[in-house]
Amino acid sequence: MALKLKLVAAGVLLAFGLGAQAAPIIIKYSHVVADVTPKGQAALKFKELAEKKLPGKVEVQVFPNSQLFGDGKEMEALLLGDVQIVAPSLAKFGKYTDQIQIFDLPFLFDDIQAVDRFQSSPEGQSMLNSMEKKGIKGFGYLHNGMKQLSANKQLSLPGDAKGLKFRIQASDVLDAQFHAVGGNPQKLSFAEVYQALQTGVVDGTENPWSNIYSKKFHEVQKYIMDSNHGVLDYMVIGNAKWWAGLPPDVQKGLSEAMVESIKFGNKVAFDEDLAFRQKVIDDKKAIVVPMTKEQLAAWRTAMQPVWKKFEGEIGKNLIDAALRANK
Repeated sequence: MALKLKLVAAGVLLAFGLGAQAAPIIIKYSHVVADVTPKGQAALKFKELAEKKLPGKVEVQVFPNSQLFGDGKEMEALLLGDVQIVAPSLAKFGKYTDQIQIFDLPFLFDDIQAVDRFQSSPEGQSMLNSMEKKGIKGFGYLHNGMKQLSANKQLSLPGDAKGLKFRIQASDVLDAQFHAVGGNPQKLSFAEVYQALQTGVVDGTENPWSNIYSKKFHEVQKYIMDSNHGVLDYMVIGNAKWWAGLPPDVQKGLSEAMVESIKFGNKVAFDEDLAFRQKVIDDKKAIVVPMTKEQLAAWRTAMQPVWKKFEGEIGKNLIDAALRANK
């Protein structure tokens, strides 16, 4: 009889959901590249760490390769709550904050380590929280790589760019960058770049090593400079309203998982960047040209007017913090 009563009581508890474990919080992490990329590997590492730190409390579903939303729709999907986490390129944040333009400023950072120091600084971290009123919670920065100048002539000094046509992304900063040295910037989609270089529609461009090698730009450019003059990065972001509604312990676990996964992804990106540079050198189809400190200083001096032009939009305090990150 006692056993029967216990079974009945247990049945009642289950019927009302009492004593049963709550269903895990579903977190959809959408991105537009393959799992094997640094961004893709960082997303999978976040899933692994988050579910390990919060067993039974969260389930992270990763959707790579634009399976849910493409490049042009993922921000909108995040704000609508259709996904919880995305990792767009920094170029996608222009309509939400002018501050992000700092990463397009040419020859501002010495190298990726300087970028790291700036992004980890109070000023860099403040940018992650600058869009919360617009529904965007920033978690951290993921590297893609530093950009390198390329052309069919050496670009050792700013004057070497005079009269050349350069492909750029749609960016006012990048437009000003090439105008500052007498170049002619041309806005073209990424898919058009190889043919444009091959046919002479443009004379040069700028890209990280992964793009240069994987898209075979080194086959249609004679010289690639070790310029490290700009940054191509992503920001991992979440829906701010969704984040604010999470229990404190879940926020803590997810924050820890995000920090560790971004660190992992950035290590992968750095290692791959070096590997792609070496592949370009080994192919012997373009000459990779190191730049001296004096040459880099000349380029930096030539870009001072560009920094000044966008100082009001970006903020002098951020530019000064970026310069302090160069050691």
